[in-house]
This record gives sequence, C-alpha cells and structure tokens, in this order.
Amino acid sequence: MTSTPSSPAIRKAGALAARLCLLVFLAMVVGRFFVQFPYWWTWIPLGLWLLIGFGVNRRASAARGADAAPPAPVEVAPPVAGRWKAQNSPADKVPSHGTRAYGQAYAIDIVAEPADGSRPGFGWRPPARAAASFPAFGAPLLAVADGTVVRADDRQRDHFSRTSWFALVYFLLVEGTVRAMGGARRVIGNHVILDLGDGTHALYAHVRRGSLTVRPGDRVRSGQPLGQCGNSGNSTEPHVHFQLMDGPHPEGAEGVPFTWRGVGVPANGETFEVPAAENPAAENLAGEGAGAGAASA
Repeated sequence: MTSTPSSPAIRKAGALAARLCLLVFLAMVVGRFFVQFPYWWTWIPLGLWLLIGFGVNRRASAARGADAAPPAPVEVAPPVAGRWKAQNSPADKVPSHGTRAYGQAYAIDIVAEPADGSRPGFGWRPPARAAASFPAFGAPLLAVADGTVVRADDRQRDHFSRTSWFALVYFLLVEGTVRAMGGARRVIGNHVILDLGDGTHALYAHVRRGSLTVRPGDRVRSGQPLGQCGNSGNSTEPHVHFQLMDGPHPEGAEGVPFTWRGVGVPANGETFEVPAAENPAAENLAGEGAGAGAASA
C-alpha cells in the first residue's frame, strides 16, 4: 500500500505545527504590550492553526475515501460497570468530538447517571465542585479485552469541575487553549493504553491520579481493573473518555470504530447499564449505583 497524507508521521508533524502556531499567536498577543507591530500580524499564526486543524480532518477523510463506508467496528467489552449515560457519541456524528486529532474520530464520553439523580448538574453556582462530588470519581476502569499495557500515566492532578457558566468560559477560552499547546498528554490527562492485538489499541483518558494498578508491559485480562475514573486533563467533570485507535501514540493514530458487547454504541443522552459481571470491583460499583461522570475530552 502506498503512503497516504494521513500517515502517522504526517499527523504527528501536523499536530506539532498546530501547537507551534498557537504558541506564536499567544506570544505575539503578549508581545504587543512591549513591541509595536501591526495587530493583524497576530491573525497569521491563528489562521494557520485553524487551517492545519481543518487539514488534518480533511486529509483523514480523503485518505479513507469520501464515499467509503467506515471500517467495521471492533467488538469489545464495556470499560465500566453500572449505570452510565453517553455524551459526544460516534453514534450521532463522526468525528464524535469534532476532530480526528489524537485518534478521537470514534471516541465516546460517558458520565455517571445514578438512578437517584445524585449527579450534580450544570448551572450558575457553585463556580466549581470538587471531583469527589461526582459519582464517577473513583469508579473502576475495566479492561475491554485481553491485551498488553503499552502506556500508563497517572501523575497529573485531578482538578475541580467546570460545570458552571463561569467555569465553562474559563475552560473554553483559557484552560483548553493552554492544554492544546501542551499536546496530547495535557489534553487526555492521565491515561492508559492497551494493545489489543491486530493493530487495535484502546485508550482510557482522564484517569484518577495515582490510581493505575498496571504499568507498561503488563498483560491484562478482559474485565480486569486498570485504575479509576478521574478528572485530569481536558475534562469538565469526572468521566470516562474511551476510544479505539490504530496505533499506540494518540498524536499519530487514526480512530477505529467500536461496539460494546451487550450495549452497542449508545447515542448522546442515552442511559445504559452494564451488569457487574464476575468482578469484585465491578460488583461494588454496581452496588453503589455509580457509573461515570462528565463531559469533554
């Protein structure tokens, strides 16, 4: 097969170029306080940043073929147990998060939705909540298939929620921009990546700090606890961001469609429940009525 414009090397180079353009834009905005130059110059790196991001999505679509059917979904077990609700689902649109960057074309976010309605809602007050206020925080993350751990990072802090209008504006205009400049690690936060074989890799993002029980090289079995749901990275509240991709490095990977055994691909706003299976951690989670929590990835 001949090389395509959406090769991992090109995608990684594009992601780096986009980050540099954004950094130059911010440096020029600050620099105008000290050096005089035409204001419109600052729009050049900003425009390039937008064009590169658009180009990454367009190249990925073109390489696959405008009218080509999406790849067949890979069936895996759900990454959680208990009662959850889907957000940013590929059942509604692809790319599900508005971008194919970091292998997110078919990614999904799931939030905890206990039957008693105890998950905090969005509003004006309080400006932010502690991560532990959400039922997803600390929920076990389960291996979706037998595989090998290829990346495991749980050193970043779990921050407060961004579930008020004030916090959301800050999240979109300040925090999101800063994290984008930091690359994939700052966006996905703490994470674990499994090699499931046949070129398929599973990524769990926004993992709780210090909760991972596996390290690179470990072999895991389907249903095995890997760590806990947290609120690290580009996240508005504790939730599970899950995706399959065709490589171990999000910067150069392409997304792969998935379907969860017994669940399918839940649509936005759809609540679903995963039986506890035969896993003590899953049983505890189901018994507590916990599930998932949150929004952005």
